[in-house]
Amino acid sequence: MEKELVEFVVKSLVDNPDEVSVNKVEGEKSTILELHVAQDDVGKVIGKQGRIAKAIRTILSASATKDGKRAVLEILD
Repeated sequence: MEKELVEFVVKSLVDNPDEVSVNKVEGEKSTILELHVAQDDVGKVIGKQGRIAKAIRTILSASATKDGKRAVLEILD
């Protein structure tokens, strides 16, 4: 669920939605989502002073809390 949520939000923000990929790494109590976007779109995903990235992480955290887990978003180049 979290993976699809992040993909949907990020694809709406970037110029190259075909280059968006999310890898999900499951743990016992946490989930790590590794986000890969095109080099030109990294700034759009992070936003000024990290505001957009923080907003995406907040939404992700709220979604994961429903399942009793912790979710971490890593934005990779």
